[in-house]
Amino acid sequence: QVQLVESGGGLVQAGGSLRLSCAASGRTFSSYGMGWFRQAPGKEREFVAGINWAGLTTRYTDSVKGRFTISRDNAKNTVYLQMNSLKPEDAAVYYCAQDSIRYRPTVVATTEFASWGQGTQVTVSS
Repeated sequence: QVQLVESGGGLVQAGGSLRLSCAASGRTFSSYGMGWFRQAPGKEREFVAGINWAGLTTRYTDSVKGRFTISRDNAKNTVYLQMNSLKPEDAAVYYCAQDSIRYRPTVVATTEFASWGQGTQVTVSS
């Protein structure tokens, strides 16, 4: 139903920052939680950050707490991931995804998300 398009990836030095954006189509964006995931070479896709449908609650994987911030602007049908103090281990393809169930707390499992973007590459050099 929904189309998701990520942008904002690129190459940064360790310690630098990037802001990823995910633009969504559809009329019901504001009723779904959103998440950011990443997948590095040779690794499984992992949860990075999530935000509930209203943007009032968030959750993060431990490795990015204090460095990454997820936010959303429902008026613009967009979710963001601000990434600060980037580390080489943050390098991955980053995906945004939409929860499959409306009006529920944030979830972290890939199987709980029904729609996915194509991903945007984040490379961190040292």
